[in-house]
Amino acid sequence: MGGSRLDRINEEIMRELSALIRRLKDPRVQGLVSVTHVETTPDMRYAKVFISCFGDDRQAESCVKGLSSAAGFLRRELGASLKLRYTPELIFKTDNSINRAFGIMELMNKIAPDKEAHDG
Repeated sequence: MGGSRLDRINEEIMRELSALIRRLKDPRVQGLVSVTHVETTPDMRYAKVFISCFGDDRQAESCVKGLSSAAGFLRRELGASLKLRYTPELIFKTDNSINRAFGIMELMNKIAPDKEAHDG
């Protein structure tokens, strides 16, 4: 029962942060930034926020630094909208799963034409 409540809270945090991040004015947080996953500790004190930034690793690192510097503002706004007893401290991490999936797709596309040449 506690897991489903925590899952709902994670979804709410993810949705609210996505909207808040779009309104940030920090130049380091530009372009396509999406919240991919949120993991909140059971005591609701900390939340790891996994983000995906369009661009190379340097841009993603800059984006995480910008979000980390805005963490206090984001936490305050999140607390006002969610009405939780404790608003978790936000810890931003990059999520490279999309880049890894894209790399795997590229490898598969390279292999597929080779396979057709051998089959046909």
